[in-house]
Amino acid sequence: MRNFCRLWVLLALSCVAPAAAAELKVFSVGDGDTIRVTGTTGVNKTTVRLACIDAPETSQTPYGNDARRALLGELAIGTEVSLRTKATDRYGRTVAEVLKGTTNINQALVGAGVAFVYWQYIEGCDRETYSRLENEARLKRLGVWAVPGGIQRPWEYRRGRRSGSGAN
Repeated sequence: MRNFCRLWVLLALSCVAPAAAAELKVFSVGDGDTIRVTGTTGVNKTTVRLACIDAPETSQTPYGNDARRALLGELAIGTEVSLRTKATDRYGRTVAEVLKGTTNINQALVGAGVAFVYWQYIEGCDRETYSRLENEARLKRLGVWAVPGGIQRPWEYRRGRRSGSGAN
């Protein structure tokens, strides 16, 4: 009976032990809120849409290119990262907060004024921190906030392009 109990405890502990975090490296940076990562073998490539933020579209000059440069500045090709996965979007991308060490890159981009909090998709993220960072960037007039009230939001910009209004 004693050996059975030990076996049962070992089995129970193995079921609840945390899984080791996957080692990922940045393979490429798309725009200001999309990256591709690979495992350490470099074989499996995953597209990651940064959760809870929305960066200006590349065609929203100069802000879209500024956002991409800022993301590349934070995550140079080959940088090791980990993900806090939130979901998979309709395009099959992994939606996640990206961590470089202990730095939350999503939050860093909002704090630098190169991305907006994507309030429609904030679920699962720290609302208070994102709100504080966006407010601080706005008050300092950083990046997208250099224009009073900020530039046109990327989600509004995309909606205008889809409807054919061509709004910038």
